[in-house]
Amino acid sequence: MATEIITADEVVVHGAEAAGPGMPQLDVSSFPNQIFWLLVTLGVIYFVLSRFALPRIGAVLAERAGTITNDIAAAEELRHRAREAETAYDKALADARTEANRIVAETKAQIQADLDVEMEKADAQIAAKTAESQKAIDEIRDNAARNVSEVARDVAREIVSAFGADADAKKVDAAVDAKLGERA
Repeated sequence: MATEIITADEVVVHGAEAAGPGMPQLDVSSFPNQIFWLLVTLGVIYFVLSRFALPRIGAVLAERAGTITNDIAAAEELRHRAREAETAYDKALADARTEANRIVAETKAQIQADLDVEMEKADAQIAAKTAESQKAIDEIRDNAARNVSEVARDVAREIVSAFGADADAKKVDAAVDAKLGERA
């Protein structure tokens, strides 16, 4: 058995001869048959898609469109409610501030009125204490003046007695009263 050496060029040439005319899809003699089965396959695909798949897809798309439309309407309604709630909140906040300011003003007025009443009471008490103090001072002054007058009479009698004279109490009292009257 002799071994033949086959070159790469021979393999390519022999391989092409062994394969025949080439790919059957590219064989011009089979084109009418291929076109027929292509049209039949496309018709079946069209029939299946149009009867089963596309209606389901259309239903899903319609359902999605309806859901989106409903969600947009619900969002718009919620936005409207949120605006109303915000408006109501702002109004309630403004009313609360107004009420708080009114309460503060009333409280200030009440405190001022109470303060005025207490100040009047304090002024009256101070005036009463001042009057009592003035009365006490006047009494002390009168008592001091009387005491000074009595002490002056007693001292004058003692001085006259110390000089060895007999002092008449009425004359000494009249002289002391005359001197004290000059000072007042």
